[in-house]
Amino acid sequence: MLLIALLFLLVFALVVFYFRLYNSLILGKNEAENGWSQIDVQLKRRHDLIPNLVASVKGYMDHERETLERVIAARARAMEARSSGERAAAEGELSGLLSRLLVVSENYPQLKADRNVADLMEELRTTENGIAFARQHYNDTVMALNYKIEAFPWKMLAPGMGLVKRAPFELKEMEQREAPKVTL
Repeated sequence: MLLIALLFLLVFALVVFYFRLYNSLILGKNEAENGWSQIDVQLKRRHDLIPNLVASVKGYMDHERETLERVIAARARAMEARSSGERAAAEGELSGLLSRLLVVSENYPQLKADRNVADLMEELRTTENGIAFARQHYNDTVMALNYKIEAFPWKMLAPGMGLVKRAPFELKEMEQREAPKVTL
């Protein structure tokens, strides 16, 4: 009778252990997905700000029409990107072009006096900070999930759950790593 009770206790402990591992992997997957959603929220906010910013500065910057058109085209590519790699590349390009737009805009004193443009620039600065924070949060959750996918004992369950390592949100070029500088 004691042997049966010990065997039952051992089986019960293994089942509890299995469910704890399983739930831990699910939590990691959900945290990574939530982290990506937070990046999406911030990027959508930036995408929504860009047309207003371009419209506000367009009248002042007739000589910079090419820069404005490149920003709009990069925004469209970023909004169409599907995979995380495509998204990171497109958003990096957009960040670089926004930096250029903001640097060029400093050459127009009329822009500095325009309250609407100043407000949009502040919104963009706040959004860029939010994007940086969301990227960091996502990368932290991806690192934790990737650890579990590779480490024992989670490694035994992850393939059966369809979990594979995720790529962090990385920007390839150095200029993409910097948030646009907004100074008016």
